[in-house]
Amino acid sequence: MPGTYSGTVVPLITPLDEHGTVDEQSVVRLLDHIRAEVNGLMPALTSGEGWKLDAAQWRDVVTYTVRHAGGLPVLAGIQLPDTAAVIDRAREAAEIGADAIVVTTPFGAEVTQDQIVEHYKAIRAALDIPIFLYNEEALSGNRIEFDTLIRICEEIPGIVGIKESSGDAAFTRKMAEAGTGIPVFEGWENLLVDARGIDGFIGPLANLEPGLCNAMLVDPTPDRQTEINTVCERYGVFLDDWYRWVKKELHRRGVISSPTVHEEAKAA
Repeated sequence: MPGTYSGTVVPLITPLDEHGTVDEQSVVRLLDHIRAEVNGLMPALTSGEGWKLDAAQWRDVVTYTVRHAGGLPVLAGIQLPDTAAVIDRAREAAEIGADAIVVTTPFGAEVTQDQIVEHYKAIRAALDIPIFLYNEEALSGNRIEFDTLIRICEEIPGIVGIKESSGDAAFTRKMAEAGTGIPVFEGWENLLVDARGIDGFIGPLANLEPGLCNAMLVDPTPDRQTEINTVCERYGVFLDDWYRWVKKELHRRGVISSPTVHEEAKAA
């Protein structure tokens, strides 16, 4: 339902042991670490290495998040290359009990804006789970243009949010000001001060410092932005493999049992 989500939603890292098995007790500790400060849980998206997880790892991290959510909504990330695969995974998310799915566009630089619309229409036609749009380019190789976003919001029922990770604060502001009634979330820590009018924030820093993320949403000043940037630099959040460094810090704090990332587990 449009307007349901706001504030800080955390794109969870995926705790793995050295064999690549999702560690349920680390998931429990991670949720306990952040639950008082966040309004939603987003497992298996990019910060959760969602595009690398195999089917069992994806199912386990979503299942454990639902099992231990404690009343927080769970928005399951799906990062698969084509519509049919996304629909299959979406059905599984619904069976597990996720409240919504978070879906990228089909992968490929050649994907057209019309094909992006048809992608989301096909998911909507297949099942009625709420859909959160994930607008990014690094993984999919394309992005949703402004007019296409408006068209999706107007033509497809059950769109409940937009994770706007285009990296263009002016674009994010334009979407937030468009009056669709669908909440818009900034996906980049360093752009929060410039993304006025947003409904919330979804970024990896929320795994470590959700209270600071909330403070930035309440008081989006340049000084607060400087504080956010300093903390992100301290913990490696701005690096290309940010999830690795976020895991290292959570492991140092005793929140997760192992800092293992997906490729390290495969090599073990």
